[in-house]
Amino acid sequence: MPKYAVLSDIHSNADAFEAVLQKCSQLGVDHYLFLGDLVGYNADVSRCIAMAKELGFVAAVRGNHDDFAIRDNDEGDGFNENAALAIQWTKKMLSPADMEFLDAMPYKQRVPGIPVTLVHATLDSPETWGYVFDAHHAVSNFSYQFTQLCFCGHSHVPVAFDKMPFAVGGRLVEKISGWEENPDMPEANEDFSIADELEIPLQKGHKYLFNIGSIGQPRNGDTRASFAIFDSGKETVTRYRVPYDIQAAQEKVLAAGLPERLAVRLGIGR
Repeated sequence: MPKYAVLSDIHSNADAFEAVLQKCSQLGVDHYLFLGDLVGYNADVSRCIAMAKELGFVAAVRGNHDDFAIRDNDEGDGFNENAALAIQWTKKMLSPADMEFLDAMPYKQRVPGIPVTLVHATLDSPETWGYVFDAHHAVSNFSYQFTQLCFCGHSHVPVAFDKMPFAVGGRLVEKISGWEENPDMPEANEDFSIADELEIPLQKGHKYLFNIGSIGQPRNGDTRASFAIFDSGKETVTRYRVPYDIQAAQEKVLAAGLPERLAVRLGIGR
């Protein structure tokens, strides 16, 4: 049974993207799913789009940065100043073929052949770019979820929820412990070449919502690229965190004339 790598929020960070794909190769991934925001923030726009095309996503949805990057107007509703500047710069880097590739991605999509739905933001109104931060937001999302699994991104902060077939302690939806928790950050001179991983066995009758975090700009205090693998044979979802050459990505951001803050946050994971 195939393994599906679930990728999100790459944000034009080819160094992180390449590290994740190398890990996927080692793990024997068969297919790739994408949760949106291929562009924005970082400097390797064309390279990341070319890499995505080569992967041949089984299913892919657009993120808010992808969406605004292909718009004719210069509006950046909901973006802070640095993000808006990066989007305007990204627009100039996109070829017509790149724009067509991004525009072909829907706001949400069910994956053929497996019980999985993809969305960048929320299932109820994916084009308004809402967030799922807690169990209250997850309950609303589950109302629109008709597959056992839903994967989302957007917040760059991993979090996961389990909708049980019956209430436990008066609650139907519980946060999955450990999915978003961070290990103690390593010292600068510590070699942590083995990425951490957390495997979640899937139970029959349960529904799951997984935010897998970000490859290109993590915001949970862990600078490593975060992604997940759905193993359809074992019926598990496993999250991985992979180190990459952060300095190289930072230097590209600065060389492109993008805001310094975008380079700095790669080094702190915030």
